[in-house]
Amino acid sequence: MKIRFLLLQARLPDDPMKSHEHECFVRGSGLPRENVVVHDLCDGPPSMTDVRRHDALTVGGSGDYYVTRGDLRGFDALLDLLREVVTIGHPTFASCFGYQLLVRALGGEIVHDPDRTEVGSYELFLTDEGRADPLFRTLPDRFWAQLGHKERARRHPNGVPNLARSDLSPFQALRVPGVPVWASQFHPELDRETNLDRFRYYQSGYARYMTEEERDAAALSFRESPEASDLLRTFIELVFD
Repeated sequence: MKIRFLLLQARLPDDPMKSHEHECFVRGSGLPRENVVVHDLCDGPPSMTDVRRHDALTVGGSGDYYVTRGDLRGFDALLDLLREVVTIGHPTFASCFGYQLLVRALGGEIVHDPDRTEVGSYELFLTDEGRADPLFRTLPDRFWAQLGHKERARRHPNGVPNLARSDLSPFQALRVPGVPVWASQFHPELDRETNLDRFRYYQSGYARYMTEEERDAAALSFRESPEASDLLRTFIELVFD
């Protein structure tokens, strides 16, 4: 398949999860490696012209940046870019940090909430809107997904439905009505092993928010998430077939 993704990454140059994330999006999408092109957000956002040179946009997670802080270089310009992406209806799937960026860009609310940190594999539940969505209705009503976040959506933008929930986070996914733009708090590009890799590397960061017992329990809780981990391939089939 000749579909080309532009992957926006917000990871420091010496972060080994930078290349790890790229490989995860390659695996999760089923595309050749050269078809998943990386843009480093630490250098600022890409131009809209660059975005449109690719068939679809995807936005990954973040190791050291937070939406509530707005501390990423070119943060406001990035929000402007995402609003323009929505306006023109450029195919997009954003996960985790990308989901939070999109919520913020469109007028929703993101909060820093360590008490509802989700790290590991969690059971998620489709909402009524999710069951009616052309992409998310391919998932079962209850499905396992990979998560790793300390910030969450408290409120979606007006008119943007919530497609899934968990016991800790009522907002887990969205689709912008009328355009092929989806985003999820969970990571469809990850599976059990790759999320464990991520957890082990960032464990010191989670130590501020989780007790040792909670971290040990989280490590034991990781499990396979076959339906959620196929979502990027399903996105490609739905939008481009």
